Amino acid sequence: GGEEALRNIKNVKMTAKVDAQGMTLPLEMINTSEGKMIVSFEFQGKKMIQQAFDGETSWGVNFMTQKAEKADAEQTENIKREAGDFPEAFLDYEKKGYQIELIGKETMEGVECFKVKFTKKPLLADGEEVENVTYYYFDTENYIPILTESEIKSGQMKGAISQTVFSDYQEVEGVYFAFSINSRLKDGQGQPVTIEKVEVNVDIDDSIFKFPETEEESGTEEGK
Repeated sequence: GGEEALRNIKNVKMTAKVDAQGMTLPLEMINTSEGKMIVSFEFQGKKMIQQAFDGETSWGVNFMTQKAEKADAEQTENIKREAGDFPEAFLDYEKKGYQIELIGKETMEGVECFKVKFTKKPLLADGEEVENVTYYYFDTENYIPILTESEIKSGQMKGAISQTVFSDYQEVEGVYFAFSINSRLKDGQGQPVTIEKVEVNVDIDDSIFKFPETEEESGTEEGK
């Protein structure tokens, strides 16, 4: 989308459906220019917050216990480091200290693409700083991203290549959004997300991003 249109975005709310293990779950994602975000889905009629970030604290609801839990320090720090990427990581990339390098041309998903190496500030993995590189494949005709690739740096899948495929682009408020997003391990099946609605600059109650300070939490070991 146009640079001016991007700069006018204060928040984005996406309503979607995700295919998860044979089930279709309603999904809602909200991101703001302050770096705040929340991802929630509906399961058996109940809203579950998968991940939220209020600018300081990252948290989510444990699917098994149904209780809100804070993310660990490393995960929270990594989210903070990338909070300035809204609405588009490439916007003002030099000011952010990011680097772009054109690698060449490659065909991806049947489309001729420019392959671009995008290096952002390092992230933390197991207490160490690791390079933060994503390869973008842009359609050579209209310069929209078709696919991104990056190496998983921690956890059980460490070393594997993660891919995200973008398609069905539609214009909303002068900006193009992919209405079909599929995250997968390289050449794997993945988890398709179908966007049903994108809303820009909606009224949002800021309290939705905040960690719920429950009685259970104040009764933890530290408080005894």
